Amino acid sequence: QVQLVESGGGLVQAGGSLRLSCAASGRTSSSYAMGWFRQAPGKEREFVAAINWSGGITSYATTVKGRFTISRDNAKNTVSLQMSRLKPEDTAVYYCAAGQYMVVVTGASPYWGQGTQVTVSS
Repeated sequence: QVQLVESGGGLVQAGGSLRLSCAASGRTSSSYAMGWFRQAPGKEREFVAAINWSGGITSYATTVKGRFTISRDNAKNTVSLQMSRLKPEDTAVYYCAAGQYMVVVTGASPYWGQGTQVTVSS
């Protein structure tokens, strides 16, 4: 089992920045790929970004590419999502996920955090 706990959500004005963190614990969490998803009210959960176990491979949704940066610190078992130039449409609950890389990217991760709310005001 892998436990994931997100933090760093909050309220920010459009154009601002926010940094989310996800702390992982449990069975060999540092060997897993990690990812971020989000779900806005009334919408399905969507992929945001993913990073492989070494940090050498990343992928982003087109809607966030160039504005968001995913990174990880395996020594601390954490993954972060630096969000810049935020837009009201980025408002959502953000979830951390872990698993094999393609499993994470496709949203089929067996491990999920509880989510953290991000609200971007216009």
